[in-house]
Amino acid sequence: MTWDVKLRRAARKRLLSEDAEAAFQVLLNEIEFLGPVRGNWPNFGPLGKKSCYHCHLQKGNPTYVAVWLVVDKRNKKIEVTYAGTHEKADYKRRC
Repeated sequence: MTWDVKLRRAARKRLLSEDAEAAFQVLLNEIEFLGPVRGNWPNFGPLGKKSCYHCHLQKGNPTYVAVWLVVDKRNKKIEVTYAGTHEKADYKRRC
C-alpha cells in the first residue's frame, strides 16, 4: 500500500531551480512508494520529537530543502510542508 502524500500551500508555491524541482519530484515518488524515512537523501534527518523530516534537494548556493510530516502513520498520510531555499525554511513552524 502506498502513502498518501499531500502538499501544503507553502510546498505548492515552491520556487525551485530546474534541478531541485526534478529532485523534489523523485523525492515525492520515493515517499509515496517507500515511506517517509529517506536515509538515502543528503542531510536527511528528523526534526524534533514529532514525525517530521527534512532533506536537501540541491546543495550549493542557494541550498534547496524539503520538509514533510507524517500526519497519520496508521493510514499512511504525509504532508509536505515546505520545499524551497534553506534560508527561508523555518523548521519549527513547518512541523
